[in-house]
Amino acid sequence: MANSNLTRRSLLGAAACLPLGAPGLLRAQSPAPEILADGLARRNISSFVTLRWQDHFETLGRGAIVADTISRALHFWSGDETTYRLYPTSVPRSDELTRRGYTEVVRKKVGPTWTPTASMHERFPDLPAVMPAGPDNPLGTHALYLAWPAYLIHGTHDTRKIGRRSSDGCIGLYNEKIAELFAMVELGTQVRLI
Repeated sequence: MANSNLTRRSLLGAAACLPLGAPGLLRAQSPAPEILADGLARRNISSFVTLRWQDHFETLGRGAIVADTISRALHFWSGDETTYRLYPTSVPRSDELTRRGYTEVVRKKVGPTWTPTASMHERFPDLPAVMPAGPDNPLGTHALYLAWPAYLIHGTHDTRKIGRRSSDGCIGLYNEKIAELFAMVELGTQVRLI
C-alpha cells in the first residue's frame, strides 16, 4: 500500500510540475521576431506587437496613428494618453502602391463615396467614375482622409481583405472597427505609415 501511495504522489507531483515548464517550451518553439534596419520588430498578423508612440512622434498632440504594413496592424493613441487601440488591417497589395512616412488626418466622412484614381482606371477600365456610399462601396462605412491625396484609412464590407495585402494604397479596417476609431480620431491626428 505504501508503494501505491508513493507512486500516486510521484505522478501527481510530476504532473504539477508540467505547467511550470510549459511556457519555456512554448517560447522556445516560437520564432523570434525579425528585427529590421529601422530597429522595429516585424511579426505576422497573428502576433501583434504593442508599440510606443514615443518611438514614432515627438509629442502626442491631438493623437497618433501608426499603420504597420508588415504586421498589418494599426495603432492608435488618444491625445490625452488615456486610450490605446490596436486593430488588424488590410494593406497595399504591393510596395509600389505603398506610401510610407508622416501625414495627418485632414477630413472625416461617414458614408464616403469612392472615386477611383486614374491609375486604377488604367488597370481596371470598367470601374465607375464615382461609387456612392453603400454595400458595394470599397471604402466601407467610414473614412479618414489623409493629407496625401487618394490615401485613406477606411472600412471595408469585404471582411476577407483584413489581414491581407489587398488594397490599392489605403489602410482598411473592419467596418465596426473603423467606426470605433472614427469616433476617437480628431482632425489633425498625426499618422505614420511604416
